[in-house]
Amino acid sequence: MDDKLPDMQYRVLGRTGLRISVIGFGGWLTSPGGRVDRETAFECIKKAYDAGVNFFDTAEGQPSAMSETFVGQAIKRFGWKQKDLIISTKIFEGSATSNRPRNAPNTKSLARKHIFEGMDASLRRLDLPYVDVVYARKPDLKTTPIEEIVRAFNDVVKSGKAIYWGTYDWSEPEITEAIEYAEAQNLVGPAVDQPEYNLLARARVHHEYVPLLPWCLYGMTTHSPLRKGILTGKYNIVTAPPPGSRQAESRAKFIEEYRESFGDESWDKDLPKVEKLKGVSRELGVSLAQLSIAWTLKNEDIACVITGASREDQVVETIKSLEVLPRLTAAVITQIKLASGNNTTQYSTSSEASR
Repeated sequence: MDDKLPDMQYRVLGRTGLRISVIGFGGWLTSPGGRVDRETAFECIKKAYDAGVNFFDTAEGQPSAMSETFVGQAIKRFGWKQKDLIISTKIFEGSATSNRPRNAPNTKSLARKHIFEGMDASLRRLDLPYVDVVYARKPDLKTTPIEEIVRAFNDVVKSGKAIYWGTYDWSEPEITEAIEYAEAQNLVGPAVDQPEYNLLARARVHHEYVPLLPWCLYGMTTHSPLRKGILTGKYNIVTAPPPGSRQAESRAKFIEEYRESFGDESWDKDLPKVEKLKGVSRELGVSLAQLSIAWTLKNEDIACVITGASREDQVVETIKSLEVLPRLTAAVITQIKLASGNNTTQYSTSSEASR
């Protein structure tokens, strides 16, 4: 594969002022449980960095918190400076690193206790004094009142352990409640969310988050642009993951959960759409994965799309999605809408009124 890569592009993340690479690198594949060895993990991380990626996304539960460890080790190994990077982590599922994971109820929550302890543990694994963004991984509002969550993350930011805090796949009412409480109490509120966003899952971004933008300039770093792999086109017309694929072999919890969906009603519903989208990608002479990532970035309300890789050539393919972006003309977007079954719904984003 030709390694000549396009220049990285950068966008401002909401109201933070941070300039973030439009393609980010997530650590769920390049860590134990993600099916790659140590040296391959470092090769993928460095390839992304050399291509201009400055956003590296980790979490305390991805998997067993090794994504944080690997990113921290990469920073030290290659002599990178934190001022050149944007590092994020997520707090909620700390039981993976507990000495008694089945009997550690306070390590899987957004209680103040776990937010403080989880943040300290993440920084130790990253071997960094602070992160740029820490996400509240789950709303947890049935257990922990919003005022406790907001006050705890406010204190994390005030302590200098994170510059900003955000939410992960929260609903619009939950985000609004957090922002309004923070404003009423003169506290630091959430500034960014990380929702799922792809050709097969776009309703939350288009219908819930877009109305937030004029009001609070909420930033978005989105995950799962390939819908856990189905938008690579590799898993079509099958009811079980092909042997050797990451869907078949990964022990990462989120992939194990998604693996169970093979052959179910949702899977069967998506397959015809994927087949039609493959036709669009063939006409353009690009991979379905590149088309899918470029479509996500066509929405300029998205600051960054987080991708993963278990091989260097996958990093290269992802970065080359930037070459596809200017080729997504109005006519191509119409083809994509028809193929994905999105030919009637109207959306309102700053970049395109009817995606």
